[in-house]
Amino acid sequence: MDRRDFARISALLGSGMLLKLNGVPLYAAEKDGFLKDIAMKSLNDRVLILVELHGGNDGLNMVIPIDQYGNYYNLRPNIAIPQTGSRQYIPLDMTQPDNKKVGLHPDMTGAKVMYDNGHLAVIQNVSYANSNGSHFRSRDIWHMGVDYDQYESSGWMGRYLEHYYPGYPTNYPNPTTPDPLAIEIGTGVSLAFHRDEGIPAGLSIQDPNAFYNLINSVGTASPINFPDTHAGEEIEYMMQMEQQANGYAQRLKDVYDAGANSATVYPDLYPFIAPSGALNNPLAPQLKIIARLLAGGIGTKVFSCRIGGFDTHANQVETSNTTMGKHAALMYHISSAMKAFYDDLQNLGLADRVMAMTYSEFGRRATSNSSYGTDHGNAAPMLVFGTCLNPGVYGENPDLANLQNGNIPMQHDYRQVFTSVIKDWFGATDPAITQVKFEDYVENRVDYVQCKALSTTELFKENLWMNCYPNPSSSKTTVEYYLHKGGHVEIDVMDLTGRSVATLVDENTNEGKHSLDFNLSQFQSGTYIFTLKTNSVSITKKVILQK
Repeated sequence: MDRRDFARISALLGSGMLLKLNGVPLYAAEKDGFLKDIAMKSLNDRVLILVELHGGNDGLNMVIPIDQYGNYYNLRPNIAIPQTGSRQYIPLDMTQPDNKKVGLHPDMTGAKVMYDNGHLAVIQNVSYANSNGSHFRSRDIWHMGVDYDQYESSGWMGRYLEHYYPGYPTNYPNPTTPDPLAIEIGTGVSLAFHRDEGIPAGLSIQDPNAFYNLINSVGTASPINFPDTHAGEEIEYMMQMEQQANGYAQRLKDVYDAGANSATVYPDLYPFIAPSGALNNPLAPQLKIIARLLAGGIGTKVFSCRIGGFDTHANQVETSNTTMGKHAALMYHISSAMKAFYDDLQNLGLADRVMAMTYSEFGRRATSNSSYGTDHGNAAPMLVFGTCLNPGVYGENPDLANLQNGNIPMQHDYRQVFTSVIKDWFGATDPAITQVKFEDYVENRVDYVQCKALSTTELFKENLWMNCYPNPSSSKTTVEYYLHKGGHVEIDVMDLTGRSVATLVDENTNEGKHSLDFNLSQFQSGTYIFTLKTNSVSITKKVILQK
């Protein structure tokens, strides 16, 4: 929250109040406590999943330009996806203009279903100017959030989190922020989560229970004093990392144990022909862990997954069938895992909170090589998944008759895509966007977010704000709400069939903040819709009951 937002919210606050809702006493919070709460909750409860396609994804065999299929085939006849037959590309959206008609790889049926449901956006030709063909440097650029010739010790996500959670890691975790700010599924924290100084604003885990057991199986008292040398600084850095891991271990175990996946079946093996090492789906178990943590009530804002194997210089396809092979298996893994993940989230009542996107350090060349593969290239498509999207194809198909040194030219700078996440999904203020260093991309960001987050001042423009916690809950939830103007208040509780299970009414509610404890233990496990209505406006929250 910036200073102007703070001042505007201060002007909305009334004095402390007492009222009764169906005989239940509700107390308005004190001014300072409310400001502190709203400052944190202004970040909203939205979550971002970053999925790194490590190695450089061949975007042309992921998203095939239908209007240029002849050029496409001539550039890569030994790996091209056919346009006819039982394994032809999947036409995505034939209502698009010709220069935006694309086909998905035939093993991306899950992505096609998500698109048809309005839950997928394709952003064409994403890169950065003067793209570097180095895996290491290109990954650094994407993670730093900078130009090709700039260097930062921090990452764009680390700077964003540092703006809203200053002073990390001192005094973290705490009662207000008990969970890691970011979690990377894997064995290390990428540069994207590094802050300008100190340890990253993220934690790396492979499995919450295994992480807890590891932390509690070793360890001695940390040193207090460190030598005033470079080695001393490195030791202190490692000790800070260890302390943060210790601080979050029990919480992660508790949240993971409290959560549960739905009956959704996550994909395991690629069902067609591919090298044995490419058959297992490496993304599905990562997403399954994230869904369970979210179901358990974790407050982490950003998760990162990684799926490798995209450096396909050779044997990208099966020589006997270009629709199968190593790259085809990767397309299946992404598509099927994302479909299962969002089915799981939908069943848990959490899908509207979560946006996911793929990215890769670069695409591949338009021309295939003689080894049935592709070499390092430039621009490639990004996929964005979620239930709060403006679905569609953003950008035009690459002009395959006018390549740049054999490469697909950039149409969208990667920061135009990430800025939409910061600005529209998370609702970042201008100072936050400036700290992230994306201020130059606000005006031309890609407009794929449908449910844009409200700023802290917009939270009250309809006279209403509400939160329910804990969520998910095992027995009760606290309904907390704020009225800028007093009036009649009604809270309806419904199940997913639309059947009303409870109604709470107060005829004369004063302005200010109020809360009540609502007992859910009498109901069956499931998702319940809380709707608060007052002064001709309403607000709705989903609450998950898990007994």
